[in-house]
Amino acid sequence: MDLGLDEAQQMLKNSARVFLEAECPDTYVREMEQDERGYTPELWQKMAEQGWLGLIVPEKYGGVGLTFLDLALLLEEMGKAMLPGPFFSTVVMAGMTILDAGSEEQKQELLPRIAEGQLILTLALTEPSARWDAVGVETIAKTQGTTTLSAAPSYSSQTPTSPTTSSSRPGPARAKKTYRSSWCPGTPTVSRIPR
Repeated sequence: MDLGLDEAQQMLKNSARVFLEAECPDTYVREMEQDERGYTPELWQKMAEQGWLGLIVPEKYGGVGLTFLDLALLLEEMGKAMLPGPFFSTVVMAGMTILDAGSEEQKQELLPRIAEGQLILTLALTEPSARWDAVGVETIAKTQGTTTLSAAPSYSSQTPTSPTTSSSRPGPARAKKTYRSSWCPGTPTVSRIPR
């Protein structure tokens, strides 16, 4: 049994290394430590052009349709380069959540935009109670003209640079839409994603 990388995987790994050596030198990483956003939109768009933002997104949603192993190889090279930015929160945490648990409508609307670099997302992980069960969910979506949330999650992986979170409450009050939030600690402002 051959456990080595196949030719396409080795090509992905090598091209990622070359790209990141050119586009993400130590000087860029240090510069981004001081930058409010933490990454540049120019590099984000170049990564989209490489197909990285849609690497594991199926082709029918505008992605490349590669495997989780291919993603792991890319993440390894990103880690070596100390690539700053919202790749992990957007592609892995939010993108894979949409792919796995999103409705068909959400997949068609959001995944192509992730793959094209038009959308940066993050996943809201916990609430003020820090409980993981349904009883601990305190955030409630209320619709009154525009949609608002009654509480903001306590921890989100990429705030304040990532302007989007997804949250829903199980049971009768379950939110069935994805919401855009310009959430910063203590100041939730949320609206439904426009169609």
